[in-house]
Amino acid sequence: MSNNQFSYLWQQLCRIYKYIILFSLCFALTVGCNNNKSSQNNAVDSDRISVGTTLKPRTLDPADNYELAGLNIIYNVGESLYTYKLGTTEIEPLLATAMPQISGDSLIYTITLRQGVIFHDGAKFNAEAMVFSLQRFIENGGKPAFLLGDVISKVEATGEYELKISLKQPFAAFPALLAFPGACAVSPQAYKIGAGEFNPNIMIGTGKYKLGQFKSDSISLNANDNYWGDKPANKGINLQVYGGNSANLYNSFKTGAIDVAYQSLDPQQIDKLIDSAENDWQVIEGSGTVVNYLVLNLQQKPLNQPEVRQAIASTIKRALINDRVLKGQAEPIYSLIPTAFDSYKPTFEKPYGDGNTAKAKELLTKAGYSTENPAIIEIWHPSGSITRGIVADTIKAYAEQELGGIIQFIPNSVESASFFSNLSQGIYPTALVDWYPDFLDPDNYIQPFLSCSKGSPNVGCQEGAAQSRGSFYYSDRANQLIEQSRQEQDPTKREAIFGELQELLAQDVPYIPLWQTKDYVFAQNGIDGVAINPSQNFPFWTIKRNNQPSSAS
Repeated sequence: MSNNQFSYLWQQLCRIYKYIILFSLCFALTVGCNNNKSSQNNAVDSDRISVGTTLKPRTLDPADNYELAGLNIIYNVGESLYTYKLGTTEIEPLLATAMPQISGDSLIYTITLRQGVIFHDGAKFNAEAMVFSLQRFIENGGKPAFLLGDVISKVEATGEYELKISLKQPFAAFPALLAFPGACAVSPQAYKIGAGEFNPNIMIGTGKYKLGQFKSDSISLNANDNYWGDKPANKGINLQVYGGNSANLYNSFKTGAIDVAYQSLDPQQIDKLIDSAENDWQVIEGSGTVVNYLVLNLQQKPLNQPEVRQAIASTIKRALINDRVLKGQAEPIYSLIPTAFDSYKPTFEKPYGDGNTAKAKELLTKAGYSTENPAIIEIWHPSGSITRGIVADTIKAYAEQELGGIIQFIPNSVESASFFSNLSQGIYPTALVDWYPDFLDPDNYIQPFLSCSKGSPNVGCQEGAAQSRGSFYYSDRANQLIEQSRQEQDPTKREAIFGELQELLAQDVPYIPLWQTKDYVFAQNGIDGVAINPSQNFPFWTIKRNNQPSSAS
C-alpha cells in the first residue's frame, strides 16, 4: 500500500470514528434525557394515588346523588356540617365548630359555623351559603331530598356564621342526617335552587380536593391548595372507573396498574387476593354497616304463629352460611343494628342460638307440626342475586339434613323490580333482603323496620315502614319506643331504648338478622394510610406512598 493510499484510508477511518463517537454521544444524551424525563414523570406520578373501582357515578350533584359511586367523590370534594371520625360511627363537627345547641322542645338546632373557609371557585362560605345549600338539597327534589325534607321545617341564618334549623318534629338522630355527604355546602355562584336544577358534571365545595376531570371511565381530583385545614397526604387522586367490570379491576390491581382497589370485587376475587397478599400487597378489612336479613310476613300462615317464626330463627346456622356461601367475608349478626354501634345487642343469640335444631323441633311440635304435617315455607329472593340464591338453598339443605322433614323450605326467585314491588304487597311469606342505611344511626336500623303509622295487632301494619319492608308487623310498644328514642337527647337513655326495641324484635321475630358485610380495600406494598369507614365513604386524603411525609389528619 502506498503512502497516499494509507493516508486516504486513515482519513476515512477517522471520519467514521468521528461519526460513531458523535452518534454515541447523541444516543447517550437522548437516553439520558428520556430517563430524566421518565424519572421526572415518576416523581410527579408518585405524588398522586391511582384508585380503581367498578362504581360509576351517575351524577356529582350533591342534591341528586343517592348512590355510593357519586357520594364517594362528594365526600372527598365537599364538606357537610358534621362528619364521622375516621373508622367510627362517632359524629364530630366539620364545617360546624361544635355540636348543635338544642332547644328544650328538641325542635330548634343552633349551629355555629367555621370561619375562614372558601369554596373552590373563590366564593365565601358563611351561614347564607349553608342555608342556600340545605334549601337547594330539599327544594330541587333530587333522590335524597326526603332525608332533610321530611324533617326540616325551616333553615335560616341568624348571624354571619350562625345557623338555625327548625324541625317538624323532634328527631334525636338529626346530626347524623347533617353528616350525610350530600348535605354539604356548595357554592351559590355555581348552583341554582329550583326543581330539577341539577349540575351533574361539576362539584364545587370546600373540601380537601378540587374536581379536576370527570369522565365516564376516569375522574381526577387535585389537592386544594387553599384548604382551610390539614392538607391531603397526596397531591391528588386518579380514579379509574371500570364500569361494573370486576375482572378488569382485579387484573389491573394484580398487575400493579393501580395503587388501590376498592368497591367492588367478587367474593372469589377477594378470596384470591387475600390468599396471595402476604408478600405482594396489603389487605385492609373493616366492619361494614350493610345488614342482610330474612323478613317474615306475619299475615301469612304458618308465619302468623310466633312459634314457627321462632323455630326458623333457631334453625338458621349463620356460621355455615358465612363459611360456605360468603367465604368468611361477612360477620354473623344477631340484631338488625350493626356491631359498629354501641347500641348493638345480640338479642337473637341467647334464645335461638345458631343452628339450634333441638329448639326448632320443640317449637314446631308445640305449634302442631310434624314430619307428617310439615310447616312449608317459601323463601324468595331477587333472581339477580346469586349469593342470596345459594343462601336460600343452604337453609333448605340444612333443614332437610337436621330437622327430619318437620319444616320444609322452598327457594323461589323473581327479577328485582317485581321482587321489591311484591314485597310491600305481602305476596311473599319470607324473603332474603339487604339494608343499606340512609344515615349512620341506630334509628335507621329500627324505625324503617318496626314503625307502623296505621294498623293494629289483629290486622297488622296497613301503612308504614313495616308494611313497606314486607313484615306487616304492628306493635304499639314498638311505636311508643321509637317515638321516645327520637325525642331522647341523652345518649345513655337512648341506648337503653334501643336495647328494649332489640329485645322486642327477638321476641316477636318479624325479621331474622343474618350477617353484616365486611369491607375490603387492597393496596400495593409501599402505600400507607388506607382507611375504611363504616359508612363505606372512602377517605382519599389519608393515602400516601411510604416515602411521602404526611400532613393529613
